[in-house]
Amino acid sequence: IIGAGAWGTALAVHLGKAGWPAKLWDIDRAHVANLLSDRENKRYLPGVSLPSCVQPVEELETAVRGAECVLLVTPSSALRGTFRRLKPLLTRGMRLCCASKGLEVESGLLTHQVAAEELGADFPLAAVSGPTFATEVAAGRPAAITVASGSAELAGWLALKLNSGAVRAYVSGDVTGVEVGGATKNVIAIGAGLSDGLGYGANARAALLCRGLAEIVRLGVALGGRASSFMGLAGLGDLALTCSDDQSRNRRLGLKVARGTPVEKALEELGQVAEGLYAADAVHRLSRRLDLDLPISEQVYQVLHRGRDPGKVLKALLSRPLKSEDEVPVAAA
Repeated sequence: IIGAGAWGTALAVHLGKAGWPAKLWDIDRAHVANLLSDRENKRYLPGVSLPSCVQPVEELETAVRGAECVLLVTPSSALRGTFRRLKPLLTRGMRLCCASKGLEVESGLLTHQVAAEELGADFPLAAVSGPTFATEVAAGRPAAITVASGSAELAGWLALKLNSGAVRAYVSGDVTGVEVGGATKNVIAIGAGLSDGLGYGANARAALLCRGLAEIVRLGVALGGRASSFMGLAGLGDLALTCSDDQSRNRRLGLKVARGTPVEKALEELGQVAEGLYAADAVHRLSRRLDLDLPISEQVYQVLHRGRDPGKVLKALLSRPLKSEDEVPVAAA
């Protein structure tokens, strides 16, 4: 497992409880040293002990050597560099999977596309996504995930490994749809946090979630995903979770900014990566490139990256021309 943040550690704990030995590596050697001495991730997942079959390691080569599967759980901004470091260490037959949720900002590429550029066709990538908070998975509470791959064999193999205890795993062949859902829901979750932070209430949050989902589908289909994927765990499921619960870092970022905390200060207070910050930039660029109307995502981008006032941008959404839910503009009276 590459990346010992909250989610990487939670997956290690989950797999360890199921009896699957795992090596856990992180680029922060001091963090790994603490994992070794404490047998607990006190920084990101306090109070959860590592199973005996989970071994933190200081060297990437040690983590990868002999592995059946390499599971990446790093911030999306670090994925390309991580793939480059992994390439000389991978051997034919190793399985690759990514549980990170994000888009590469400048290129707009999805994780499996970045992997293809760096690793070629010999190491196809599977994606794990769905409505999951690390603390709940690590605590053994019920959850459901989607494992997506263009290879049915790879998706099935990973699903069998992850489907244990309280976690139920479903498979999908739509890697694009699953990755788009996992990345873009973070942008809408920030929007929900902005709305709640301004005191707009439950009605506004539900409207943002619903219309935000329409934007996710619009973008996902334009990128080659299936519309049906966004009604599943990696789409609607993950969106509902992150928009409605304060365990979501992205939602909390929106709350803080709406209440007057500058973006940089809010990120510092969170103490961990809020992927929606980067996804908002990537979605903004993609919407321009693909000529897509994504108004909620665009206004979140304007708040985070252009310093616009949250109250003004949310009010601007309410003043947009009327539309049908069939995406056809309503004729002016």
